[in-house]
Amino acid sequence: MENQFTNESQTTQGNMPLSMNHGAHEVLDVHEVLSAAIAGLNQFILLRPHVQDQELLNILDRQYAFMLDEYNITAECFKTGQDPSHPTRSYKMQMGNDSKYGLTPGQPKKPMTSASELNDGIISGFLLACHKTGATGKTMAALEATNPVVRRVLQDSVPNCIEMAYELSLYQNKQGYYQIPQLSPSDMQAMLNMYGQADKAKDMPN
Repeated sequence: MENQFTNESQTTQGNMPLSMNHGAHEVLDVHEVLSAAIAGLNQFILLRPHVQDQELLNILDRQYAFMLDEYNITAECFKTGQDPSHPTRSYKMQMGNDSKYGLTPGQPKKPMTSASELNDGIISGFLLACHKTGATGKTMAALEATNPVVRRVLQDSVPNCIEMAYELSLYQNKQGYYQIPQLSPSDMQAMLNMYGQADKAKDMPN
């Protein structure tokens, strides 16, 4: 009976329309991903008129256009179960990778009490949070996706969330909104030397 059930399940899956080739967990997870994407895109639109710095505005516009396209192909392959109209693209940030290290004392951060307090530091933090949410949600959904196309689109999208978040964190660091502490040189060296190379597994090729 067990073999018969397995064969019937495989036959049913083979005849299943591609648009229905989704597990329940996948459907619910991708629903969350798409809903979060819409919320993020809406947030970009709402915040755009309040941006003061042209560099941040350029980042916002580039990222919005990229996110909108990625939302469309994700929704497309989710609905059809087939390859979207084009493959997932790779986001390319337009900043260098240099970071400023060290802490400069300043006013403690705290929640706003009035909308008039909105500034580029707060706005860039909102945008960064969108990408963190996207990276987490897409990773979780990809781990549970049964449709191979949807899984690939989700997993290929995660590096883009990371790249856009990194671009915003570099912008924040450059402006002094995001500071990067470092360990002392001796502690840093001790941490770097804490791990060694493992011996190669016997069955691994050279």
